[in-house]
Amino acid sequence: MTSTVDDVVRRSARRAGGAEAVRFGERSWTYRELDDAVSRVAGRLLGLGLARGDRVAALGTNSDVYLLLFLGCSRAGLVHVPVNYNLVGSELAYIIGQAGSTALFADAALAPAADAVAGDLALAHRGTLRDGPDPARDVLAWAGDGEVPDLGGVQVADDDLVQLLYTSGTTAAPKGAMMTHRAFVHEYVSCVVGLDLRPSDVPLHPLPLYHSAQMHAFLMPYLMLGAVNHIVERPDPGDVLARIERDRITNYFSPPTVWIAMGEHPDFATRDLSSLRNAYYGASIMPTPVLQRLRERLPGVGFYNAFGQSEIAPVATILRPEEHDARPDSAGRAALFVEVRVVDADGQDVEPGGQGEVLYRSPQLCTGYWDKPEETAEAFAGGWFHSGDLVRIDEEGFIFVVDRVKDVINTGGVLVAGRDVEEALYTHPEVAEVAVIGLPHERWIEAVAAVVVTRAPVSEADLLAYARAHLAPFKVPKSVHFVDELPKNPSGKVLKRELRERLGGDGSAVGR
Repeated sequence: MTSTVDDVVRRSARRAGGAEAVRFGERSWTYRELDDAVSRVAGRLLGLGLARGDRVAALGTNSDVYLLLFLGCSRAGLVHVPVNYNLVGSELAYIIGQAGSTALFADAALAPAADAVAGDLALAHRGTLRDGPDPARDVLAWAGDGEVPDLGGVQVADDDLVQLLYTSGTTAAPKGAMMTHRAFVHEYVSCVVGLDLRPSDVPLHPLPLYHSAQMHAFLMPYLMLGAVNHIVERPDPGDVLARIERDRITNYFSPPTVWIAMGEHPDFATRDLSSLRNAYYGASIMPTPVLQRLRERLPGVGFYNAFGQSEIAPVATILRPEEHDARPDSAGRAALFVEVRVVDADGQDVEPGGQGEVLYRSPQLCTGYWDKPEETAEAFAGGWFHSGDLVRIDEEGFIFVVDRVKDVINTGGVLVAGRDVEEALYTHPEVAEVAVIGLPHERWIEAVAAVVVTRAPVSEADLLAYARAHLAPFKVPKSVHFVDELPKNPSGKVLKRELRERLGGDGSAVGR
């Protein structure tokens, strides 16, 4: 008996066929209708001549149709390649080409970006996800009423690839994590158990579905359970707040940057958010002062921190609501199907209270990076996956994220975690957002620099004085840079690489 992504949908259709599965805008699908639509899409994909293992790139914003293409690929034995819908030019072409994609489907609104690169790629098929002028090439048109094909001859195994999940590329060129059906199904169960997901929940899904967190930590596990899923095209804070109130949303996930934007929105204090039962955050570190303010505004809501990365599908550790009071700054303990180690630079396990890189062993893990054998060997050295995250671990197995290993700042030979500085500055009443980076410095090698978005005018001298009162001298920023907004990718991660390039990327030292 197999256990594939496609089995998730088939079993839910048999168990809850007449129940509503997905709602997007004015469209709604029951589980039975969704199951039939997936078969139609899979049949049309195979009718194009695509064969098992072929890669199918998807360039689209959130929609029911985006989900249908992923599920259609799963049922047809194809490999889905989700692409960041903000990419253009060489960055867009890199992912589609590096994956060796045979087909590309893009929203009609994103067709210009897709067309601009399609000519330079070895694509056999070019189609539209939704709103295309040609129904013969439009996935939404394929999914509509009509005969449901018999796909009994299609054999899909647990260890077949189902998705190439490209890393966000905040520190280097994206790599395609090779995800199997087995990895995802194990992850779905980890999330159902660790995040307390229920069939009766009413979840909202506004984060990009090309990103593993929204698709695989929440939407797919909820499809496994038979819940009704509200898909939103983009995570606009005001719209999200309105939807929570209108649709009586019970469960909601966002990265810290979106939670911060929601907390700053004028509607946050006035909307009726009483339907919320559980609130989830992850994808990047949540500043403790921000979390405290959110918990005060939503006192009856259980907060969960889900930490991990794309390569582990993506949830590795979970901090549950009852664990927040004792350890509000922790990323929790290992999820159901995950083993965790924390090791020093020599690969030796650190003692409780020690600091090192967190390693994982799990059936949720990718099998490696697509067409990158050296990077794969390095990542899985010693039989454990090396995450690149620097953490502390306590005697009960709770981990505390310090920073990405590559983001730790070496200032005068002393290592500084940007998060420590960010946590301190977030307690300043006029600081709305902050990112701390290292910039080239002629004396210090790297200088600690704070990039700040403020609620009201405040001077660099004031912030530096505040930092000196709350931080050890070597952690105090050498400079403060004020910006209107921090650069982020659509999943909410702050692009520190872009900040470094903008403020000191030409290699010249900045002095202070």
